[in-house]
Amino acid sequence: MCIRDRNNIDPFLREVIRYAFDAIADNMALTLMRTSHSGIVRDSLDFSTALSDATGQTIAQGVCTPMHLGCFQDAVSKVIHDYEGKIYPEDVFIFNDPFVAAGQHLPDIYITTPIFYDRKIVAWATALAHHSDVGGIVAGSNALVAYEIFQEGLRLPIVKFLEKGAPNQALWDVIALNVRTPDKVIGDLQAQIAACKSCEKEFHELLERYGVDTVLRYSDNLQDYAEQLTKSEIRQIPNGSYSFKDHIDGLGENPEPIILQVQVTVEDETIIVDWEGSSEQVPGGVNPSFPFTKSCAYAALRSILSADIPNCEGFSRPITVSAPLGSILNPRFPAPCGARGITGYRMIDCLFGALSAALPDSVTADTTGGSTLPTISGYENGKAYVFCETFMGTWGGTSGHDGQEGVPHMGANQSNVSIEMIEQDYPIRINEYGFVPDSAGAGEFRGGLALVREYEALSDDTVLNVRSDKRDYPPHGLFGGREGKPSKNILNPGRTDRLLPVLMTEVETLNRGDVFRHEMAGGGGYGVPWARNPENVLKDVVEEKVSVKAAKDDYGVIIVKNGHSLEIDKKGTFDFRRSLEV
Repeated sequence: MCIRDRNNIDPFLREVIRYAFDAIADNMALTLMRTSHSGIVRDSLDFSTALSDATGQTIAQGVCTPMHLGCFQDAVSKVIHDYEGKIYPEDVFIFNDPFVAAGQHLPDIYITTPIFYDRKIVAWATALAHHSDVGGIVAGSNALVAYEIFQEGLRLPIVKFLEKGAPNQALWDVIALNVRTPDKVIGDLQAQIAACKSCEKEFHELLERYGVDTVLRYSDNLQDYAEQLTKSEIRQIPNGSYSFKDHIDGLGENPEPIILQVQVTVEDETIIVDWEGSSEQVPGGVNPSFPFTKSCAYAALRSILSADIPNCEGFSRPITVSAPLGSILNPRFPAPCGARGITGYRMIDCLFGALSAALPDSVTADTTGGSTLPTISGYENGKAYVFCETFMGTWGGTSGHDGQEGVPHMGANQSNVSIEMIEQDYPIRINEYGFVPDSAGAGEFRGGLALVREYEALSDDTVLNVRSDKRDYPPHGLFGGREGKPSKNILNPGRTDRLLPVLMTEVETLNRGDVFRHEMAGGGGYGVPWARNPENVLKDVVEEKVSVKAAKDDYGVIIVKNGHSLEIDKKGTFDFRRSLEV
């Protein structure tokens, strides 16, 4: 408990200050997006921002990536611990290593800076961005083939990037020399610093307006308020233990399934998330750091609570997360972590599966599995280029509506890069971008349709690396809903039609005219398909989301042509559905 006075709190002023904190964190995000250099930050929005108090507790979190946000306290607290007594105004710290710096994976680089007021630290500003490349054996540094972290790129402990405002030029030079895209990496780091400076300026303005003691007192109270709101929400969940098992397809040409096993225990106003029974860590880059494992649990649980809980550390206090040391979700050094995002998505999906028994109306059937991350790289005129994007996505059905389409996974509020931006910046042509008919899992509320992208190489010696999932274990349905259709990675469709692994451990070299086609998985269905309103099935057929054949086979709805229009054969449908129920 904080020693500051918690009495005499005005709830209206608390809301004003709370939303001022949120606005500061969001403005950091806008600054970072507008000043960044790489497409993965500027267009895919793979970054996050946060405002923390003097002890490292998160006060507010900006828009973008929920899977990042629960990690900020671990990271900032480590900076405070390691540099106690050696932190000065205008210092800027940089780090990324999961094992010595509470990082997430090497492409995610933290920039954090203390905010001083009257010569005392009153807060911290932090910006985290996924960088286009940090070296390593694979361009983009998402090396599924890596069996230890040393192969994944440049490891940064917590070091001063600027000290008292003066750049650590040797470190800037080392970073620039060890990455394939130095202009973009250095530019994005400068954008992160600009975001932190924006936070410092606006936080000072808030202190000047309300006074330092008032702002800090309300900051402390906000943590307790968030904790109490969270406990109140947890009390609405039935007590009990809820378990679920999910899978990642596995690595390479002969994948071995990776098991995620969770047990969620709800007891009065606390929740325990236990990952006992999950697979051991693997010699491939899908092992998340434990701070990331905790963060994914927080993101999933927050999404099923209805109260407007502040985006601060107090939310996580009633939640305990555990995973055996040496498991896929709490790996030992030197486990590789570069492609750990796919495991983060699966953790959230697995938690939704467990929570469906307790809160059937608060979760969706299984999603497309998060983002697919294709990396296409090479050299033009002696200069490296690295294209990577977080290609999203579709959701499963819910108790009240069909799965959403063309939306991000809730674990990463990111964006698909526009075709025009890709073709302008890289020697790549997008031949197709759209929906895949008959890909959604059938249900009373069907899943969302899968999306497809086709990438054509416009130069020789182009290198392709892909992180995807959901082929051997497609998105599951709930309460009688069916699985979504599995994902596909196809090289040169219509020619060789070669099927590539979902998690590639060997890169492919493409020449001019070669085409990579990715069809993501469709979302799982919710509820028995025969209960779907036939009018909704007809609408899907008219919109070419569902074929006439699938309407009958999957939903028991017979669609016939009447002149130039389609209509339901009501008697045929009634009789056919009744025969299916026998």
